[in-house]
Amino acid sequence: MTDFLAAEDRALFERHGLGTFDALWAKQLDAVDEPNTGRGGWSSVFRLDLDGHGYYLKRQSNYLTRSRHSPFGEPSFAREFRNISRYRALGIPALQAAFFGERKVDGEVRAILLTHALDGWDDLDSLLQRWSELSAIQHSAILKACGQLARRLHGRRQVHGCFYPKHIFLQATGDGYQAQLIDLEKTRPLFFGRRDRVKDLEPLLRRAPEWSDSQLRELLAVYLDQSLNSSRVDRWVSRLSARRSNKETR
Repeated sequence: MTDFLAAEDRALFERHGLGTFDALWAKQLDAVDEPNTGRGGWSSVFRLDLDGHGYYLKRQSNYLTRSRHSPFGEPSFAREFRNISRYRALGIPALQAAFFGERKVDGEVRAILLTHALDGWDDLDSLLQRWSELSAIQHSAILKACGQLARRLHGRRQVHGCFYPKHIFLQATGDGYQAQLIDLEKTRPLFFGRRDRVKDLEPLLRRAPEWSDSQLRELLAVYLDQSLNSSRVDRWVSRLSARRSNKETR
């Protein structure tokens, strides 16, 4: 079975004797949180640091998901790795994989997904928690970065499926912020046009009560490439507000 090991990481991992599936599976590390259990198995995340480079090493056993692609089940990491690779090919900013591999060992299905740590980045959720402490200039720059990210995502005909603040990571730059996505397991192609786009965006807005109506318009103006007062922004505000109200009253 052929494993993926990113060319830019190969020398570093081989120097530390970690260039193979078996070596990464056996590496003793402390888990960053409690393992996920279910689907008949487990999935756990570990922090790995090598010569100043940070990674998250994710291992799972018999943690399978079923889809049209794999009706009999496959490791959920396999689907996430395919999505990471697709995002990279499409130019959608997202986390990067350093290693992926899977094995069957005495009836056990094992998988490893190793990704670059986003050190120096903040998830939007943490920024929202201190939203009142940020300046108006920072607010606008963050909204612009999120709008641009959503525009790129949907412009490449992809739906993230979990477009939540905790899955959007931002890093301050000289003149604003840049943004990227994590947690790509539920990504799928955008099939249903505006309906898919509204469905993808609404959870973000529902989980960002710190944003005022004018800030929502600011994000949508960037997303739609329209002026703040355009009728198209008006219509999107109405659609998103209606879906949000429907969700909140269920």
